[in-house]
Amino acid sequence: MANIVFNIAKGRLAAYADLPLTNDALIMVPLSASGLGSDATLMDCATLTAVKAAATEQTTLGRKSLTGVTVTVDNTNDRVNIDCADVTWTATAGAAIGAVVICYDGDTTAGTDADIIPLTKHDVSMTPDGSDFTLTISDFARSS
Repeated sequence: MANIVFNIAKGRLAAYADLPLTNDALIMVPLSASGLGSDATLMDCATLTAVKAAATEQTTLGRKSLTGVTVTVDNTNDRVNIDCADVTWTATAGAAIGAVVICYDGDTTAGTDADIIPLTKHDVSMTPDGSDFTLTISDFARSS
C-alpha cells in the first residue's frame, strides 16, 4: 500500500490506472535512499521532474512499466483497489533504494519527465547486490 498519494493524483488514481489511451502506461521509478526527500516535500510534486528535484532517481536499476494492472470496485468496503503484477529487477546494481514512485505516463512514445504524473510513493529498502529483486505491492493504492 502506498505511503503517500501525490496531491496531483488524489481523486484520479482509478482513471489513470485504467490506462485509457493508446500509448499510456504506469511506470515504477526507483529512488535512491541517499537524498530522498521527505513525504511532505514529495507530496507536493506535480511531475516526475519535480520528484527528481527532491530525490535522486536510481538509474542503474532503471524504470519498469507495470503489467497486470487491475482496477477493482469493492462495494463491500466502499473503495476501489488498484493492483499490478510483481516487478522484478535482474542482476541488481547501483545505489541502495529507499522508495519507488508509481507514475502515469500519458504517452510512452513522446514527452519528457515533465509530462509524467507521480501517483504514489512506496517506501522500499533494498541494497543491490547482483541478485534478482522482486517487489510485490498488493493493492498499490486504494481510493475511497
